Amino acid sequence: MSALVVILLLSDVPLVAAWTVSVLWLRARLNAARRDPLTGLWTRDGFTRRANALVNDRQAVVLLADVDHFKHINDTYGHAAGDSLLKATADRLARHVGRAGVVGRLGGDEFAAVLVDYDGTALDVLAALRQELAQPVDGGDPAVHTTVSLGLARTADYGTDLSELLGFADESMYAVKHRSRRTGAPVTTAGA
Repeated sequence: MSALVVILLLSDVPLVAAWTVSVLWLRARLNAARRDPLTGLWTRDGFTRRANALVNDRQAVVLLADVDHFKHINDTYGHAAGDSLLKATADRLARHVGRAGVVGRLGGDEFAAVLVDYDGTALDVLAALRQELAQPVDGGDPAVHTTVSLGLARTADYGTDLSELLGFADESMYAVKHRSRRTGAPVTTAGA
């Protein structure tokens, strides 16, 4: 290799390094933009990108979770208490869904998750989740707690279109919420 070729190749090293750093920075910024700053969960866009891949499995379960009486918590105990409740809800959802699934905050006090029910334990996981979600926030005011209405839709029953599955899970969740308010009964999971 001639000295001129070596010099030309070496002169491009800073350019290539700068370009690589720029690409890595851009990827990190895009990833951060798809994360909810309060909870660390995926935003709607980030959630949708990952959930679409999971719902192609006929054993996938789509879950919607809505914190009950959230406005009352904010109005009575303040926004810091409401934020703590949202963070705890997000952490608990993520822990129960695990790495095999995806959890996102769709907005406000509404969360969504997709998990693949390979071992047939999704309803057990959801029952444990529902119970844990009703507990007060760890280290917080014990008076600050609420229930979370859960609705679900299975790909085996409704197909693999994420938008439709979210719609069915939403209908299921609001049926639970309405039944709970009408009867005063504890919130239970619908759509099973």
